[in-house]
Amino acid sequence: MAVESAPNPLISTQKSSDTSLQVALHPLVLLTISDYITRHTLRQQKGPVVGALLGQQNGREITIEHAFDCLLQQVDGEVILSQAWFEDRLQQMKDVHKVPALDLVGWYTILPTSGPQPNHLPIHRQILQSYNESAILLGFHPTAVLETSAGGKLPLSIYESNFEADDTTVDNGEDKEMKDGEPQLALKFKELPYSVETGEAEMISVDFVAQGGGNATAVESTSKKPSQGKSEPADKGKGKTRATKGSEDSETSKGDDYLSREDEELIASLTAKANAIKMLHSRINLIAVYLQNLPPSYVSSTVPEGAESSDKQYTPVSHSILRSIQALLGRLSLLIPADSAAFEHELMSEQNDVNLVSLLSTITQSIKDVREAGRKFAIVDNQKSLKLKPERGGPQGWGNNSFNGGVMGVGDLIS
Repeated sequence: MAVESAPNPLISTQKSSDTSLQVALHPLVLLTISDYITRHTLRQQKGPVVGALLGQQNGREITIEHAFDCLLQQVDGEVILSQAWFEDRLQQMKDVHKVPALDLVGWYTILPTSGPQPNHLPIHRQILQSYNESAILLGFHPTAVLETSAGGKLPLSIYESNFEADDTTVDNGEDKEMKDGEPQLALKFKELPYSVETGEAEMISVDFVAQGGGNATAVESTSKKPSQGKSEPADKGKGKTRATKGSEDSETSKGDDYLSREDEELIASLTAKANAIKMLHSRINLIAVYLQNLPPSYVSSTVPEGAESSDKQYTPVSHSILRSIQALLGRLSLLIPADSAAFEHELMSEQNDVNLVSLLSTITQSIKDVREAGRKFAIVDNQKSLKLKPERGGPQGWGNNSFNGGVMGVGDLIS
């Protein structure tokens, strides 16, 4: 029998209003958080993962643009921020990010999918009291990473905090004692919706990271080095051979494991085009399914009587969506030329011009290569002829006006 998990007492049960915070999350923050969690895990560091979030707050709109990890300390059994260190680092980050001016908007940590726990309250209270009264909490869910499929929801949640009346008493059907005075307030968290925004600089960095991730390869451990060291005495005196073999092996391994920059750019371009085509195909299918499930009176002008009285569940009619689809169909005529024959003839002419220019470029390059080969051949031939002339004249030609010597001198003067 499955046991239902108890609700988190720190999560607010009040309904969210239309005036709740609107959060815009930048990808650079996600990269920073994932990098810190990875380093913390691989280095087997102890303690919780805690960091600060920097951004801007304009009324009820908050942007999260940068993040940095924090130093913690334990005071009276509670884990809190090291205040002196945190203030210095926060001031340094503010000095760096002046345009636009960024400030502390919240903090992040690792949370279960159920939400914040009591051990997270000391740090949150410290930030609320000392730095920002409306600080938000970003919780990363490591357990949701393995469960989330590609293209699904990000494994994180963003919470705002409010002080609400603490109603933790259990109703057992008995009469409750009425107490005068104000109800006790407790800190509650409420999950916020968020959107992901990307700047131009972030697009470049995220694209670079994505290309590096796609070209990542597993590197074998160096545990085989001692066995190679034992075989060195057998090859003593053949250091050049060993170096050559090592360089060949390294070049072969590099060629097998890594892609060139041209290959990476080609793969990235083809992947982007494939994703765009898949998205276009899915949107077209969505439009087709929507139109197929409309009532018959909206699909065809001639509808037999009683056609709409069937038990089929039709899609709710949205005139704004129908107008958008009609506008899309109206713009298709701009993509399809009116005179297709003339368009194909012009396209063929342009293609022939491009091929002709490419052919001329190839011929020009071939002529240049032939001239370069002829120049080098002339240099080599002249050097050979200069070496053979003294051998033909012999020792008797020195000091005498011999035929060969005279011709050689005249040729030198003429040249």
